[in-house]
Amino acid sequence: MSGRLVWTIVSFLSLLVLWALVAALLQSRLFPGPVEVGSKFLSEAASGELGYHVGVTLARVAVAFLVAMLIGSAIGIALGRAKGADQFFDTWLIFFLNLPALVTIILCYVWFGLTETAAVLAVTINKIPNVAVTVREGARSLSRDLTEMAHIYRFGTWKTLRHVTLPQLAPFMAAAARGGLALVWKIVLVVELLGRPDGVGRQLYDGFQLFDVSMILAYAIAFILVVQLIEILVLQPIEARVNRWRR
Repeated sequence: MSGRLVWTIVSFLSLLVLWALVAALLQSRLFPGPVEVGSKFLSEAASGELGYHVGVTLARVAVAFLVAMLIGSAIGIALGRAKGADQFFDTWLIFFLNLPALVTIILCYVWFGLTETAAVLAVTINKIPNVAVTVREGARSLSRDLTEMAHIYRFGTWKTLRHVTLPQLAPFMAAAARGGLALVWKIVLVVELLGRPDGVGRQLYDGFQLFDVSMILAYAIAFILVVQLIEILVLQPIEARVNRWRR
């Protein structure tokens, strides 16, 4: 067992002990301990509610994340390769980067109704500028020598994109993906809280209405664990792979 893993386990157990001690001292239903939250977690999981709502939220996260990565990457590559377009649209990017997520969510619900399309669109709009800015930096740093070589050997647009451009952009896209996942799932919860009948965000709202802190913490912890698993098992290995050439 590595030293880092040992410290992680010790730190986690220390947090649980501290949590249990504070809950025991307060003796308040508004600050339940690990046992109460764990019991709520198991009961929600046994009823199928936990799995259903986490699955619904993950589906929204996946759709918004993939669409934002696709559109944001295309915009970033275009701006990074065309100086005139970059100068013209830079103000647009700054505007959307500073537009509060809550404003975007409210406007999408007002304009398109309390629909699934409006929910996913609001999340996607919030994520696209972040991806575009990160990928744009990668596009600006593309090797001219490799591009000229591809032109000399007549690679063509598609072959150049696949074998020359995308491999150089991969580290930047991986960084955008890791940062984007953390942003997207948080915005999805707000979207669900404000206008969807299901999902983890809606369950958090129901827990708030009932002052059921155990329910709030159970769903929050469940979703955090799922996102962390995606980060550790999917995104980190991908990022490590695309950055191997830097070593």
